[in-house]
Amino acid sequence: MSRADRSLAYSIAGAAGFVDASGFLAADRYFVSFMSGNTTRLGVELARGSSAAAMAGMLLAGFVVGVALGALVADRLEPWRKTSVLIAATMLLLAAATAQAFGLTLGLLLGAVLAMGAINNVFRKSGEVALGVTYMTGALVRVGEGLAGLIKPSAQRRRGAFESLLLWASLSGGGCVGALVYLNFQPAAGWLGALWVLALALFACRIEARESAQPN
Repeated sequence: MSRADRSLAYSIAGAAGFVDASGFLAADRYFVSFMSGNTTRLGVELARGSSAAAMAGMLLAGFVVGVALGALVADRLEPWRKTSVLIAATMLLLAAATAQAFGLTLGLLLGAVLAMGAINNVFRKSGEVALGVTYMTGALVRVGEGLAGLIKPSAQRRRGAFESLLLWASLSGGGCVGALVYLNFQPAAGWLGALWVLALALFACRIEARESAQPN
């Protein structure tokens, strides 16, 4: 992965953390990018016989649909995959922010979860998602492998662990910023998340324009 792509990945992870944290606070502690958390909540609410299980299930389904929509956009506009997926995610986040402005919590959750599913298609390889930018379990596994590489020396493991640690830190930092913005400037949180992703779409456009200009 090029330096520009790594920078884009870290920035997308930060945006995902921002959107997830602000959505979490706005919508009764449901996640819009962290589906492991929603899966656990689904199991807990089912065990309790609570109707809240329906919301968790809807979010899980919405994330999957978002990934599918992002894949379709990426496949159709392959030379500009990164840009097109990020623009699609921006539009969904704008819809979520509009719903939030009108007090429509369900609309906020649906728009945000679709966007977070779709955005995972920015980095693809052989037609499949190559790097998940909205969930960090795999990244933390690679950090653990890097620790093993310190005991049994492996330069490749250490390099991968450092990049994964930066990815995790980006999402964590974005989550902190998203929470602070929501707690202090609640009406602006949704719009700022959409603007963040729009800025990333412009950055991705520059990357892909440079790539398309290079001779094969």
